[in-house]
Amino acid sequence: MRAGKDARSGTEMSKSSWQSRRRPGRRGRQQNPWLRQHSGQRYAAEVPQDLQDSDCEDGEVASTSASSSTTGASSVPDLPGYYFDPEKKRYFRLLPGHNNCNPLTKESIRQKEMESKRLKLLEEDEQKKKVARMGFNASSFLQKSCLGFLNVTSYCRLAHELRVSCMERKKVQVQSSDPSALASDRFNLILADTNSDRLFTVNDVKVGGSKYGIISLQGLNTPTPKVNMHENLYFTNRKVNSVCWASLNHLDSHILLCLMGLAETPGCATLLPASLFAASHPGTDRPGMLCSFRIPGAWSCAWSLNIQANNCFSTGLSRRVLLTNVVTGHRQTYGTNSDVLAQQFAVMTPLLFNGCRSGEIFAIDLRSRSQGKGWKATRLFHDSAVTSIQILQEEQCLMASDMAGKIKLWDLRTTKCIRQYEGHVNEYAYLPLHVHEEEGIVVAVGQDCYTRIWSLHDAHLLRTIPSPYPTSKADIPSVAFSSRLGGSRGAPGLLMAVRQDLYCFSYS
Repeated sequence: MRAGKDARSGTEMSKSSWQSRRRPGRRGRQQNPWLRQHSGQRYAAEVPQDLQDSDCEDGEVASTSASSSTTGASSVPDLPGYYFDPEKKRYFRLLPGHNNCNPLTKESIRQKEMESKRLKLLEEDEQKKKVARMGFNASSFLQKSCLGFLNVTSYCRLAHELRVSCMERKKVQVQSSDPSALASDRFNLILADTNSDRLFTVNDVKVGGSKYGIISLQGLNTPTPKVNMHENLYFTNRKVNSVCWASLNHLDSHILLCLMGLAETPGCATLLPASLFAASHPGTDRPGMLCSFRIPGAWSCAWSLNIQANNCFSTGLSRRVLLTNVVTGHRQTYGTNSDVLAQQFAVMTPLLFNGCRSGEIFAIDLRSRSQGKGWKATRLFHDSAVTSIQILQEEQCLMASDMAGKIKLWDLRTTKCIRQYEGHVNEYAYLPLHVHEEEGIVVAVGQDCYTRIWSLHDAHLLRTIPSPYPTSKADIPSVAFSSRLGGSRGAPGLLMAVRQDLYCFSYS
């Protein structure tokens, strides 16, 4: 009896001990609902060890449905060396970029996300879902104006903003005497003249180097935009650092080009007559002066329309500014502490504004001698290299952009920043800035290939235009905006050149 009792008690003891070994886990799951809800996170924390032991061919790991469905992609734990795809709801192993078997890297993931964003914005543009400001449309503008809530100036400004948000993209057919070249040459830069009836272009050719052309914009006002490109035989294998229109014989009679030196060939600044391009400006151009000035390492250039510096242009060099008179050949040098990357002459005052790699913006008083004191009339400072400066019409404000993506509006009287325009993307590129006071807008193309348009009045971002092609550092669009594209009878709009294509965004 006792032996049987001991056997029975032993069985009961083993059963109870087996149950006691099970109960803690069961009680733990019952008493800890957080653990049950976040079981996906617990599983995810164990994934790396499992993956190290397994030999998965594509590095793919299935995550639990609870983690993805209840908490969403934002709450999925970030595992070192792994990437969670919210669409496939799976973890993927990140491998080095040189691995050709599985090219899943952080860079490829970023490119995929950017491409998805670009395609979504393109779809929204085609469906005309964009609005400049929430709650504003043509009828509300008119109603507020009739009730006296908007004056004429505000009404015109807001009407321009509405039209900017409704601009439609059309591909422009470019005609040339050499159609095969149009199919292979890529647009590198476009620059509209003062009247916006001509477009100077720098094209990268397939064999290497660059060639120039002038596009007549007279055909932009037709239902199917067509323009003619006039080319010449001038060709360069050197990089074009900076370009601006020059008024020597008459308004915009020449193009000023700064070319970088190559091997034993020094850099130079070239005045190229627009008359060299056949029928580029019929009736006004006459044979112009073609001249070249040996200038080592010019980063930027600007042509003077100031009467106190007539027939002069400036070039920004490494640690100095060089002022050159085209007619007399006289030169004047101003020493600086940094490379001069951006320049512009004032018209009403004898000042030359310069933007430097150090972030400094200063003005040179053209009446002072280069070796004298006090020739720096104004000094402003950015935290990064200044790539573009624009003086506003009243010459009381200056707008500048830098390589940190900052766009600031400066009051030249108080030397203080009065407005900043957010959203521009730049890390190291030499990108221009376009200011159009008549429409009250600011236009800039970022290193992410997005063209952004802000309100000059209050720095509100009005529109973001994606590139027609996938984002690439080699395919950053070049743009030109004007209130009269194609001449005095033209309509406001934006021209965009990317790869071999030219697009027109016109007001509807």
